[in-house]
Amino acid sequence: MGAATEKAGRASGPSGGQRAAGLVGAGILLSRLAGLVRESVFAHYFGNSDAADAFKAAFRIPNLLQNLFGEGVLSASFIPVYASLLAQGDEEEARRTAGAVLALLALATAVLVLAGVVLAPYFIDAIAPGFHGAKRELTIRLVQILFPGAGLLVMSAWCLGILNSHRRFFISYAAPLAWNGAMIVTLLGFGRHYGLYPLAEILAVGSVIGSGLQIAVQWPAVRKLVRGMRLSLDHRRHHVREALRNFVPVFFSRGVVQISAYVDGLLASLLPTGAVAALAYAQMLYLLPIALFGMSVSAAELPAMSGEAAQPLAREAAPEEVAAALRRRLNAGLRQITFFVLPSVVALLVLGDVIVAAIYQTGAFRHRDVLYVWGTLAGATVGLLASALGRLYSSTYYALRDTRNPLKYASVRVALTTVLGIIAAFPLPRWLGLDPRWGVAGLTAAAGIAAWVEYTLLRRGLRTRVGITRVPAKFLLEVAVAALAAAAAARGLMYVIGPHRPKIEAIPVIAVYGAVYFALATVMQLPELAALRRLLGLTAR
Repeated sequence: MGAATEKAGRASGPSGGQRAAGLVGAGILLSRLAGLVRESVFAHYFGNSDAADAFKAAFRIPNLLQNLFGEGVLSASFIPVYASLLAQGDEEEARRTAGAVLALLALATAVLVLAGVVLAPYFIDAIAPGFHGAKRELTIRLVQILFPGAGLLVMSAWCLGILNSHRRFFISYAAPLAWNGAMIVTLLGFGRHYGLYPLAEILAVGSVIGSGLQIAVQWPAVRKLVRGMRLSLDHRRHHVREALRNFVPVFFSRGVVQISAYVDGLLASLLPTGAVAALAYAQMLYLLPIALFGMSVSAAELPAMSGEAAQPLAREAAPEEVAAALRRRLNAGLRQITFFVLPSVVALLVLGDVIVAAIYQTGAFRHRDVLYVWGTLAGATVGLLASALGRLYSSTYYALRDTRNPLKYASVRVALTTVLGIIAAFPLPRWLGLDPRWGVAGLTAAAGIAAWVEYTLLRRGLRTRVGITRVPAKFLLEVAVAALAAAAAARGLMYVIGPHRPKIEAIPVIAVYGAVYFALATVMQLPELAALRRLLGLTAR
């Protein structure tokens, strides 16, 4: 076994996997906290106005490009190939593959960015048919400004792929601090001096500058890791072809998931003013636990699982050994995700008004907006755990070089999201005698139901390849009981201390929730808590 293989093996062990997930989580936490600050400042100036709707809708289009060509697709198509080359000790071929992928990606992205700028008016008609007049014109201008920044973020995703494959997790996931910081500075610097429409355009320029800074933060470390790499459009090399073959089904898999978000945004644009912005505000919150825990575990496990799957090529290893190793990693990761995501679901559902008010209630964002976003957030909690667990299952498929089954299951999810979303957004509020604007909560709940269907398909599909994987029912019950008891204690504290300023009230409420949950987890002797303590250096390893 080569030195690179031994190093990969050590890093992929249980403690190495926990440490890697911790680094990913730390980086994501910092960047997401910066994102919450950005959204709080945005809400202060824009509230649920027409300009807020326009900016959120406009950002969906270049964000589609970033998601299609960026982190998710590159993680699934490029990292398994590049990481397996490193595991086999073939660093020269790894550099050649990385250079070719970067060059081809840059060429494709440049063409799409140019097309996006030119065709922006047509995109608006497709994603926000409910926008008219000045609101529509603003959205078009914002799309044209934002598209180049999305292209830069795609390049940043390539940097992330290199860093993750070399187990350099923290800097790649903390890099969005630069992007968020640029937008925050833009808002604070210009917010009081311009009207909402021109401020939206200035903010879009700040976003593009931040995209460039995000690459600049990662580049020094990447340059050292790929020293001697040469750019090339040689798509005929074996490993480049393999990455491209993986790219196509993952591209469409990611694409159908984006279609789901596109459908939600389109339907929200047909609802009363504020629905598009409320959907975006809620997404920022319910995607946080998915990113912190689902993404961190999945991102850390993908290169490790890819290395495990490549072991038959690097040394003698029976398929049964590979399946057993993947099953152990998958089951441990499922428990780890559940330990954090399930209490997040309970917190957002029971204490969502406190959380939303603490982050957004300021300036133009009023208490009625808090309740609106909380309702939208409550709908999203339906599928939050399924979405987080599904990420880890998808990573397992990608490590096994299977990109087609995730595409098939994602297509089922999108079809179901569309059908249920139309029903939940329009006739259902009318049948229940609700204000039509509450259709946005129906959209998020419908997407949650579809997420559970996809999760079930992903889990069943892996059964014949790695064996039975699941979150034990006893463990699930223990975590749920601890979370509900913690939520009851935190809600009770709210009635004791009475109403205060939202940001002040949230501190003791959330602190009590966390303290009670972890105290009960300690009493139940849940091993995930002990692992967390070791990770934080609070106990001996």
